[in-house]
Amino acid sequence: CLLRWYQQAARVRPSSFFGILTHLIKATMSDTIEGGTSRSPRFTHWCALFVFSTIVLGAAVEAANNNGESGDPKTESNEKWSIVCASCTFAFCAIVILMHFNAVTSLFIVGTKIEGLLCLVLAAFWSGLVAVVADSRHGLAVNEKGAVSNGNLYYFSWAGLICAVTLLTSYLRSAFQIDIQSELKTRSARLSVWTAHMAAAIVVMGSSTNIFKNDCVNAFVGDEFCRRTKLGIGLGAVGAFFALVIVFMKIYTSKAPFLLEAVLGAILVGSFAFGTAYITSEQGPGSPLGNLYYFTWGCFLSSFLLCSSLYDDYNAAKSMGGGDNNDLAMEEGNKTNGAAEDDQI
Repeated sequence: CLLRWYQQAARVRPSSFFGILTHLIKATMSDTIEGGTSRSPRFTHWCALFVFSTIVLGAAVEAANNNGESGDPKTESNEKWSIVCASCTFAFCAIVILMHFNAVTSLFIVGTKIEGLLCLVLAAFWSGLVAVVADSRHGLAVNEKGAVSNGNLYYFSWAGLICAVTLLTSYLRSAFQIDIQSELKTRSARLSVWTAHMAAAIVVMGSSTNIFKNDCVNAFVGDEFCRRTKLGIGLGAVGAFFALVIVFMKIYTSKAPFLLEAVLGAILVGSFAFGTAYITSEQGPGSPLGNLYYFTWGCFLSSFLLCSSLYDDYNAAKSMGGGDNNDLAMEEGNKTNGAAEDDQI
């Protein structure tokens, strides 16, 4: 870049320092900005995150005002934390968006390490924000029963987290050629579905644990309700453990035994078929619309998709050959159907 700057300045020979600076900026822009534009390919993501942070900030302030002086220092600190996170995200996004509209300032943000650092910080902020507002113990976005009490704060917090993670993955793909989605597709069949199931099962386990502490330890609601809550804790723990085993094997060996996947998938789809009906029914802890309701259904759907993909691989293996070639055919079926299944999820 320095050599190019010197060549540009020597060729044009401007009569003032401002002229030299102008030509240096033009040379830098031609090297760093693709397609002759100062807009980042993530500009729409920044705009969406700005909108989400604006809504979450207003909802967090309103929730804090409605709660007033709760007398619980932890609840008040969580309210302040949610407001600080939303405020920082709002300020960062506003500054980044304004910098995109100027060719000079965009040089410092589009595709630079500063943008990558901001993406990482925002993803951490939104993760902490969701953990606070979606916790039934604090009463910000959900009540003590786990039901959504502040729709704007709850749904747009999750939307902001998804947008922040998407923003970070987009930066990694453009800056370091790290395509996480493609890596999951090419690494092994169903890896992304197992990962999604593990994340959903962890949320089910955590939400059920919070409800059990609130309604079965601190205040006893009833035997039936507590039994179903314990079922949610157990299903979440088992689902997360099974998924962790498969994900670990797929990451480090690029594949997992088909029979093991089939057995664990069948156990999960049967368990969550029963558990979803038992937990989200009227007398269950997941009946109110909240984390436990949504992620219990998410676990059932992901386990169903796993079994569907495994069945397709089995049929593909049967059609490709039999006898001693079953293992080879099964492996080829995994590779063939992996991308299509991941596109579906």
